[in-house]
Amino acid sequence: MIATLMVPLQVIMIPIFIQLRNLGLLNNLWGIIIPPAATPTGIFLARQYMVNLSNSMIESARIDGAKELRIFVQLILPLSQPIIATITIFSFMWRWNDYLWPLIVITDNDLMTMQQALANFVGQLQINWSNLLAMTTISIIPVLVVFFAFQRFFMTGITAGSVKG
Repeated sequence: MIATLMVPLQVIMIPIFIQLRNLGLLNNLWGIIIPPAATPTGIFLARQYMVNLSNSMIESARIDGAKELRIFVQLILPLSQPIIATITIFSFMWRWNDYLWPLIVITDNDLMTMQQALANFVGQLQINWSNLLAMTTISIIPVLVVFFAFQRFFMTGITAGSVKG
């Protein structure tokens, strides 16, 4: 898992691009969303969080006759809300601020992402700083909305580690 964290996107960019072309996902928003959906960082964080969950609760659910899927859905997922919220916040921020991958996948101006639009707004000879800074400020709003939507789960996860059980 740690080895996959060390592989930069530039190394796997061409094979992923070829697969997207074969699947017909170029010039499509799904081509931006699907490839980076499961990051090694998110998997590593989720695994580390779930390893620290109480084994006694899982064993007691097994003794009560619960199957593995039911244990996962009714026990592990509710206990994992803080890490799911954290991964959601991080993933949204990374995808929202990503410039390189959408630049490769999208060529249609109607599907251009916010970062591409901001980069295209900068002129070659002059920059209208007031408009650029206003657009940049507005582009932060979706990130703030996602953060505040998941903040209570995020803060629960931070404070859970400080309470001795």
